[in-house]
Amino acid sequence: MNTIQVNLEERSYPIHVESGLLNHAPSILSDNNEGQKWIVISQYQLMELFGFDLVNNLKASGFDCEFITLPIGEAAKSLNEFSRVISQMVEFSCDRKTNILALGGGVVGDVAGFLSSTFMRGIDYYQIPTTLLAMVDSSIGGKTGINIAEGKNLVGSIYQPQGVIVDPDVLQTLPQEEVFSGLGEVIKYGAIWDKAFLIDISTWLENIDSFPFEDAIRKSCKIKAEVVSKDEREGDLRRILNFGHTIGHALESHLGYGKIRHGEAVALGMKCAGFISQKLNLLSKEELSTLSQTINRLPLPQLSHINGNHLMPFIKTDKKSEKGVLNFVLLDGLGNALSSTDVTEELIQESLKALN
Repeated sequence: MNTIQVNLEERSYPIHVESGLLNHAPSILSDNNEGQKWIVISQYQLMELFGFDLVNNLKASGFDCEFITLPIGEAAKSLNEFSRVISQMVEFSCDRKTNILALGGGVVGDVAGFLSSTFMRGIDYYQIPTTLLAMVDSSIGGKTGINIAEGKNLVGSIYQPQGVIVDPDVLQTLPQEEVFSGLGEVIKYGAIWDKAFLIDISTWLENIDSFPFEDAIRKSCKIKAEVVSKDEREGDLRRILNFGHTIGHALESHLGYGKIRHGEAVALGMKCAGFISQKLNLLSKEELSTLSQTINRLPLPQLSHINGNHLMPFIKTDKKSEKGVLNFVLLDGLGNALSSTDVTEELIQESLKALN
């Protein structure tokens, strides 16, 4: 079993990556089973695909295990759902020794992580991501959150899991468009950290049927673990993980959630950020071409006639803004990212040409 360590002193934890690993979850967790309650938090269709087998395997291995399901999509990240799940945990006689298993994509991980950080003032949890996006990004680093009427993830915490269990085999049940969306984040890791990895991804994308997902996931997880280990709370270095996200989030907000997938929006945002990097003489034309060609190998939605005036209000209220100053992530050469406060509104507007 391949294990990557997130090094955060007493909050350190392993990321296990291996095909077929979900079947071995009881043995991975067995050292931490001391008779406490274990709660699988998931969605019903995921329970049918993997969850009921996981619960049964855990019970057969001596775990006291129950499950709670969430609705699909952003509806799960509401205060009402948070309250409902807490009440259900109380009904199951959960206590401060209870462990949560977050089986799902980013939404499930966000909710389960926030529940874990608040129930009984904090209980242990594990991430078992079922989407490529969650495997390489949201399951690692401890960001949790739920939504309120005023915006996404405005209530949340940074609360690290006890471990992450990644089984690339579960991607076989994922719609292909969701896999392509997750590949947007995989490209990001090569762009910001490892040029050779980016070149590999570009080559692999020439034939998606033979794409080595396990290798790509392992490398992406290793990069994210390195960044989080050096900057847990996004004080400086961790900001580079937002490459492509400023314009990407604005596209999601402007077009409406569900109209464009997160990874697709990030991929388009990376094209814009690459354009800006080249305009500021940080990225050569050849490097920009390499980045753009790699991104263009994904079947991204065609967004013609995007009005920058419609996007700017969302960009100006981006969570990466501090005291009205936007921290925009750029590339200082492929494989090397930096956060800049020198990106003007005019440059952002001009960069939207890269989407046509």
